[in-house]
Amino acid sequence: MSEAETPGDLYFAVFNEIAIIAQLSGRLLERHLPEGFTTNHFGVLNHLSRLGDGRTPLDIARAFQLPKTTMTHVLAGLEKAGLIRFAANPRDGRSKCVFLTDQGRAFHARAIASLGPDIGAMAQAIPPAHMAALRPKLAALRIWLDAERDTQA
Repeated sequence: MSEAETPGDLYFAVFNEIAIIAQLSGRLLERHLPEGFTTNHFGVLNHLSRLGDGRTPLDIARAFQLPKTTMTHVLAGLEKAGLIRFAANPRDGRSKCVFLTDQGRAFHARAIASLGPDIGAMAQAIPPAHMAALRPKLAALRIWLDAERDTQA
């Protein structure tokens, strides 16, 4: 941080870099997805793969900070493609829970694998050790932002 730069300037600059990276990496991913699928579709599959099945549509919408109606549309597309299934919520019987299908798990794995050539090129430009050092710092920021989002809900 330079003498003239305030903490606000610094934090905004970091978030700005992250936003640009998110935009660019999202488009990179979408180029590898089958037609009709978006980063939101992949994001739901990734969310369920990372955190586990059995989440309600409302829980997923909150995690993505999207309106429930928008998430309902995303989930409907995934269900139509056979990538997720709904089942009654065992906790209350009224709502539904979302589960990955075997086809959804395979789709998720193929999407990640399809990034291989791009990741290989990236590894040539940015050494894996640099990424390894960056990962826990970004994880700490994500964890804080996740917790803060939950206090705002």
